[in-house]
Amino acid sequence: MSRTLQCRLILVVGFLALCVTTGCAVVKLPLWGKKAGGETETPATTRADDGSRPLVSPELLRSAKLKTVWQNKLPIRETENLDQLFIIGNRIYALSDHNYMVCLDRVKGNVIFSSPVAPAGFPVVGLELYRNELISIIGNKLVEIDPNTAIVNKAKYLEFSVVCPAARNSSYFYVSGVDRRLHVLHAENYVQVFQVATQNESMITSIIADERFVVFGTDAGNVISFLPDRPKQLWQFDVPDAIAGPIVRDGMSLFFACKDTNVYRLDIVDPMMVNLIWKYQMPGILEKAPRVTPAAVYQYTCNEGLTAIDKQSGKFMWRLSQGDDLLAETEGKAYVITNVRTLVAMDNTTAKLLYSVNFADVSRYASNTTDSKIYIADESGWIACLEPVE
Repeated sequence: MSRTLQCRLILVVGFLALCVTTGCAVVKLPLWGKKAGGETETPATTRADDGSRPLVSPELLRSAKLKTVWQNKLPIRETENLDQLFIIGNRIYALSDHNYMVCLDRVKGNVIFSSPVAPAGFPVVGLELYRNELISIIGNKLVEIDPNTAIVNKAKYLEFSVVCPAARNSSYFYVSGVDRRLHVLHAENYVQVFQVATQNESMITSIIADERFVVFGTDAGNVISFLPDRPKQLWQFDVPDAIAGPIVRDGMSLFFACKDTNVYRLDIVDPMMVNLIWKYQMPGILEKAPRVTPAAVYQYTCNEGLTAIDKQSGKFMWRLSQGDDLLAETEGKAYVITNVRTLVAMDNTTAKLLYSVNFADVSRYASNTTDSKIYIADESGWIACLEPVE
């Protein structure tokens, strides 16, 4: 039986035995539709197709001291489903399962453009903003897209399949291929300048590019830095197993999950040196990258839920057994989406579950690590922005 299937089966079984433990740091979620204090919430019904009822009722939001800032319907076909949401700067980019992209102003919710970016079925790997260009790999093509129109300004067909999203700085693109090479292309003309490979021929699965250095992680547990303009290694930090998901940069700190069950924080002292600040062992093998906010690091572990770790000290804060992912963080509080379609507010100071809200209609979301806005959606393309009421 595969690990993914095991995880799903355990989650289903776990749902049948949910209970509340609010006085300790490891928290289990209340029963569906029930607040931590015992008051029963009114379950949500199916939302009207015309959008006359919001994704989450105002009554439930008021009880959680939240409000709807805006709600909109993405202009996607009825035969399509919303697949992914990306928060990039002051925009929300929504991608359907037919590769139709919609861009919204994330403050007001109005549609800026909607356009197909690739034929249905083509893989879209990564979507990052560099200066005034969206960078992505569509199929086997490296593309630069106008963020206001979705028009492809430049493109380069690659002679290899890619492993992870590309990175770039002012001079170069850095693209990892299935040939276990990091291909460095000139940013102006896409001419390959040089390649980088590890001594153990491991697969490069995550890339961060800077003007002073490039950092990548591998499926053998290597974190390596080299000079941006030539294949000269600056430093290497090794962990016992594969890096899980992308490495997350926060200033001069690097955060990453490893399949050895640990979350790591490295600080780049200067381009030639990196220090291990802390590592925290999780209760299971990690498959996803952490979410890093100004206050905490949030790490999901299959079968164990979401764990909050103090960003500075690396110490345990709390664990929510049904937690799936971070939605947003405000001062002293984390908003978490659970595997039973509820929103849970956790107090980061006391480690207590404050309340839960029925999110039965919510099936898509974007994790926001920069401010307190919450972005949720359903698969048909209704999308909403929520915020705490101060």
